[in-house]
Amino acid sequence: MPDTPVPPTPPVPLVALLAREDLGLRKLAGPDGTGVVIHWAHTSEMADPYPYLLGGELLLTAGVHVPEAAGSGTYFDDYVSRIVAAGGAALGFGLAPVHDTVPRALVAACDAHALPLLEVPPQTTFSGVARAVWQLMAQARLAELRRVTEAQQSLASAASRPDPVPSVLRRLARHLDGRAALYGPDGTEIAAAGDGTPQQVRAALAALAEVVRPDRAKAPSSATDTVSGTHLAAYALGAGRGFVLGVASARREPGDHTIASVAAVLLSLLTGERHSGAGAARSSALVRLLLGVPPADVAPLLGAERWVVVHARREGQAPDPVAASALGAALGSALADLADGGVRILVPAGREPAPQSGWALGVSAPVTPDDLPAADTQAARALARARATRTALVRHGGRPGLAQLVPPGEAEAHARSLLGPVSGNAALTETLRTWLSLHGSWDRTAVALSVHRNTVRQRIARCAALLDADLDDPDVRMELWFALRQT
Repeated sequence: MPDTPVPPTPPVPLVALLAREDLGLRKLAGPDGTGVVIHWAHTSEMADPYPYLLGGELLLTAGVHVPEAAGSGTYFDDYVSRIVAAGGAALGFGLAPVHDTVPRALVAACDAHALPLLEVPPQTTFSGVARAVWQLMAQARLAELRRVTEAQQSLASAASRPDPVPSVLRRLARHLDGRAALYGPDGTEIAAAGDGTPQQVRAALAALAEVVRPDRAKAPSSATDTVSGTHLAAYALGAGRGFVLGVASARREPGDHTIASVAAVLLSLLTGERHSGAGAARSSALVRLLLGVPPADVAPLLGAERWVVVHARREGQAPDPVAASALGAALGSALADLADGGVRILVPAGREPAPQSGWALGVSAPVTPDDLPAADTQAARALARARATRTALVRHGGRPGLAQLVPPGEAEAHARSLLGPVSGNAALTETLRTWLSLHGSWDRTAVALSVHRNTVRQRIARCAALLDADLDDPDVRMELWFALRQT
C-alpha cells in the first residue's frame, strides 16, 4: 500500500514569474516558457555551477565570473551546457553593477541549448526574485492542499454510501479527470468509472495492475507508466488479498498521488473485510479472547505463528483511524491499534517492516503469541530510540551477547540485587535505561521520554544517589545496562 503524505510543493511556471510586473523580468532567449517550471531559485557566481545544482533551478548570476574575453571563445557555450547538463530550468542574468547589458554570446548560447534566459533589471534584487518564486510556490501549494482536502472529504463521503466501491471509483475518476478501475484477485475488472479512455490505455492499465499483484514474487506496492501521453498508476490493496486499484489520467498534478492513495486505503478497507474472510477471523479471535481463551490458542485464527510488534508515531501530528489503517496496510497487516498518540501494529513475522514516509517506527524481534507482551515492550523502546535519534526505523537488537554467558537465574538475581534501590520507581528505571541506551545524551533522552532535559538530569542524579554508583564510570554503566536487560 502507498503511504499518504502531504503532496509535494508544486513548481512555479516560468510564465507566472515573467508575469510579475514588480520584477520586470524579460526573456531574451530559449523556449517561450510554456511548460517550463521552476522548483527553486539559486544564486551562484561560479564559472562552473554544475556541482552545486540539483535540477529545476532558476540560476541567478550577475556575471562576476565572466572573463573579459569571454565573448570571443567558447566560455558561454561551455557555461550554458553545464547548466543544462545539471538540469537547470532557466538562467537569470542581472544587470549592474558588473554588466550594463546581457552579453550577446550568452544569448546565442542559451538559444543554442534551449535554455530560457531572463534579463533581471538593476532595480530587481536576486533575493526579490527568490522571494517571488517562494510566494508563487506557497500559493500553488495552498491551492493544491485545498484540492486534496476536498477530494479526501469527498472520497470519505462516497465510502459511506450504500454502494461504496462504485461511489469511491466515480469520485476518484472525477477528481483526477480520468479513469479509475478496481481489479479482482483473478485480474478481471470488477468495477470502473470514467469514460473516454482508449482501449489501448485500458489494456495497458490492466497489464500494469498485474505488476503489483501480490502473488507475484517481490511485487511492488505501486507502479506507474505512461502510454500515449496518459499517466497510469496501479496500487495493490490490503495485505496480499489480490485486489488492485488502477488509475489513468491525462495530467499528473503533485496531489494526485495523495488523492489516489486515500482512495486505495478506503478500497482496501471496503474489499478486505468482505472478500477475504479476515474480518470474520478477527471477530472470532476477539470473541474468544473476551471469553478467556489464551492468546496462543487464538493466534492461529489470525494466520501466523510468529509475530512482530511495530510501534509508530508521526512527529507533530496525531494519527487518525484512516492514517493508522493506511500504515497497517503498508506494513502488510490489518491488526492496528490507535492509542496514546501512536499506533501499534501486529505484523506476521514473514513480512519485513520497512520505513514509511512521515513515520518513526520501532520494531520488535519475531515472537510467538505467548511472548507478545515482551515484544510490545521491545517495540516501545525501539520507537523511543528512533525518535531520539531521528531515525525512520529502529529494530530491537537480537544478537547473541553477554547474557548467554550467564545462567538466566543468576543474571536475574544479580539484576534484582543491583537495581533494587530504583526498581520500585518506574520513571527512574525507564529514564536510566533510555539514558544508557543513548550513551548518556541528555537531549536525546529528553526527546525519547517527552520530558524536559532538566527532568532527565534530576532523575539520573537520583539514580546515582540511590545506587551509590558513579554513572560516569563505563564499567558501572556496562553492569547497569546488563542488569536492565534482564528486567
